[in-house]
Amino acid sequence: MGTLYIDRKDVEIRSDGGAIAFYTNGKRDGGVPIKPFKRVVICGKVTIDSTVLHRLADANISVLLLSGKSLRFRGILHGRLHNNGLLRLRQYEKALSEFSVEWSVKLVKEKIAAALEFLRDVLERRSDCRSELLRVSTTLEGVIESLDETPLCGKERLRGLEGGAAAAFFSAYTVIFPPSLGFNKRNRRPPTDPVNAILSLTYTLLHWEIVREIEVIGLDPTIGFYHDFDYGRESLACDLIEPLRPLADRWIWKLFRERNFTVRDFSEGDERPGCYLKKGGRKKFYLLYEQWAGDMRGTIRESVRELARIIADKGVVKGAKIEGAKIDANTLSERE
Repeated sequence: MGTLYIDRKDVEIRSDGGAIAFYTNGKRDGGVPIKPFKRVVICGKVTIDSTVLHRLADANISVLLLSGKSLRFRGILHGRLHNNGLLRLRQYEKALSEFSVEWSVKLVKEKIAAALEFLRDVLERRSDCRSELLRVSTTLEGVIESLDETPLCGKERLRGLEGGAAAAFFSAYTVIFPPSLGFNKRNRRPPTDPVNAILSLTYTLLHWEIVREIEVIGLDPTIGFYHDFDYGRESLACDLIEPLRPLADRWIWKLFRERNFTVRDFSEGDERPGCYLKKGGRKKFYLLYEQWAGDMRGTIRESVRELARIIADKGVVKGAKIEGAKIDANTLSERE
């Protein structure tokens, strides 16, 4: 269930039986077995033999490609994906039905409730921010009440309520970090301070964790319910990450509160605009992320499976047959 991070400049990656071998200047300087991994993250400039990609594909290991220092997403490679076309047809039908509104309301309520719970927990630690935390908590409570009163509101109004709640949340989120970090608002492309740099990287990795689970269960990541179709965007993954954002925000606040990262772990504008983790900081982040993501992956997997159950109108997930136009018993098994 592990992840292999390859973040070494100018390394050559070759296949060696059931292992991946690393070469620098033509000399082997390490290797790891393929079997324990579910995903490989490759950062920056490396040379990779095509046989390595073949072996990873055969083992159903996903490969995520990130650019060097900025760690921006560049692409994802999979082996054979699920062949469940009928499940995708059901997904497209649901996307055009009232289900998309009902499910979107549920999604937004979960996100705001998680954000509210986080702020209430922070309030117990940060009496110096009490006024702002209470103000924003009251705002979020009001949004949840509005959603309870009009649970089938249109998507435009829903997006307005969610956007207002997100803006309010970040007005409180920024004040619980030390001013020395320069975190005054959410920004990206490029992130301009250490907190935004970690937020962007964490959201990127979470997004592609979700895309992977969506694809192996047999759904189409581009067809969402809350986020409309947008060319080239994985709208369903954008949907499913929303309730997880407050959990990521909580974890990132904890990272800085416990001083896992300081401004010394980041470089700002030395080669390009923005604020990015230095190499040592990236190594530390990967280890911490894997510790946190272990529990999150179970949550993500179950969220995707539950959505697939709802779309298929079935309550079970393993070993099914397709009979005519029906999804029988367990068509929703993961690609093994």
